[in-house]
Amino acid sequence: MMVKSRYDLERIIDMDKWHKLQDSLSLVTKMAIITVDYKGVPVTKHSYCQSFCQGVRQDPFLAQYCQKCDARGGLEAVRLNKPYIYRCHFDILDIAIPIIIDNQYIGAIMAGQIKLRDEDAPLLERIVSRPSNAETNNKFRHLKEDYLALPVLSYEEVTTIADMLFHLCTYIVEEAIHKNATIDMYKKALSLDADPSQDAMNTSERTYRNIQAIQHELSSALIETKVRQSVAQTFHASNPALQPAFDYIYAHKNENFTLQSMAQQCHMSSSYFSRMFTKETGENFSVFTARLKIEWAKQLLETSDLAVNQISDELGFCDAGYFIKTFKKFENLTPAVYRTVYTNKTTE
Repeated sequence: MMVKSRYDLERIIDMDKWHKLQDSLSLVTKMAIITVDYKGVPVTKHSYCQSFCQGVRQDPFLAQYCQKCDARGGLEAVRLNKPYIYRCHFDILDIAIPIIIDNQYIGAIMAGQIKLRDEDAPLLERIVSRPSNAETNNKFRHLKEDYLALPVLSYEEVTTIADMLFHLCTYIVEEAIHKNATIDMYKKALSLDADPSQDAMNTSERTYRNIQAIQHELSSALIETKVRQSVAQTFHASNPALQPAFDYIYAHKNENFTLQSMAQQCHMSSSYFSRMFTKETGENFSVFTARLKIEWAKQLLETSDLAVNQISDELGFCDAGYFIKTFKKFENLTPAVYRTVYTNKTTE
C-alpha cells in the first residue's frame, strides 16, 4: 500500500515551466492534461480542457461524477504502478498516469477527454456509473456538438502516449528532486560557516570540513541513486505493524540500524519485534539486514567504480574488514573478486 508522499510537487518543480511543458504535451497528444498532487488536488490548470468537458464540469450534479472518476482512476493507477486507461461516466476515454519516485506516490497526470477510433479496441472499464435522468439527458443534448467534436485517437496511439507521459514526467520529477537535494546539501554545508560557535576555528580548516561534508552528502546521493536503479525500494510487510521498520531500513541504507531501534520505530518491545520480524521474513533481524546490505553492495560493485572501503562506509559497516568478511559469508567471494567476475561476464 502506498504511504503518504514525503515530496511536494509544488516545491520540487517550477510550476510555471511545468505548465508550459504540459501545454506543449497537450497540443502534441491532442489530449487535455492536468497535474494533481498525491491527494488528488490540482497543482496546475487544465491544458486545453475540451468544451464538452468544460460544460459538464460546470454542472454541479455532473461535476461530482467527474471528480469521482479522477479520484478512482488515480487510485487504480497507483495500485497498478502504471498508467490506467478507463472510460468516464460519459464513456469518454481518460488516463491516470502516476508519478512515483522511491516508491512514493507524488501525484498524477490526468489526461484524455478523447474518443477511441477502434471498434475492436479492448473493452475498457467504465470507472463510475451515473444514473440516467431527464435533466442530464437534456444537458447532453445541449452539448452534443461539443461531444462530437472531441478528438479521436486509436487505442495504439493512446497506449503509446500514456507510456511516454509516464516515463517523461517521472524522469523530470526525479531529476528535479535530485537537483533540489544537491542544492540543499550545498546550502547546509555552507551554513556551517555562519555558525557562531565555530568562530575560533581557522577559516581554511572550516572550509575544508565544509567541502568534506558536501563530498560525503553527494557520495551518499550517488549510492542511493545506483541502488535505487537496480533494487526494489521497500519491503511490503504482510503485517502492517512492521512496515515502519522496513520503510526506515530501505530509506537509510547508510546507517547501522539495530533491532532495538527498529522495534522503537514500530512501537514494540524488542523481543516481540524480533519474533514478528522472523515470522515475516523467515530470517532473524541481523541475518536479514546483513543479506540486504550485501545485495545493495553487489549492485554498487556492478554499477559503479566506488572503492570497496567506500562502499563499506556508505552502507554503514563498522570497517572494511568486517564488510569483506560479511560479503564473503553470503557470496563465497570477496567484493573485489565479485566485481572482477561480474566485469568479465559482461564483457564476454
